[in-house]
Amino acid sequence: MRVLGIDFGSKRVGLALGDTESRLATALATLPNDSALFEAIGQVCRERGIEAIVVGLPLNMDGSRGPQAAAATEFADRLGSHLGLPVETWDERLSTAEVERALLAGGLSRKKRKARRDRLAAQLILQSYLDARRGR
Repeated sequence: MRVLGIDFGSKRVGLALGDTESRLATALATLPNDSALFEAIGQVCRERGIEAIVVGLPLNMDGSRGPQAAAATEFADRLGSHLGLPVETWDERLSTAEVERALLAGGLSRKKRKARRDRLAAQLILQSYLDARRGR
């Protein structure tokens, strides 16, 4: 089954592509969070044969849900209704921070980090989801 991973943000949305058989996630794209977002994601889903979507859920460190988690949940619900695909949320605590540390260690400039951060966070979220499914 082909799965789309999403790192939802107020300005940008990172996308990653994965497969439950290969259990590998790859960074795909970063989209602006604008009025064309749902159509752009729908196009990606049609072109790539996506059967399910995983949206990162930014829980607080204590596991509680704050405003960002509420926004991600609302986005996931609306996206599922719009596309008619199953959408699941997945704990993404510290995914963006982990990606940022790796990009800094790679010596990338601020501009290059910004351009890659969201899609790599989506990849990390989706890989975590696929790894967890491996144990099922």
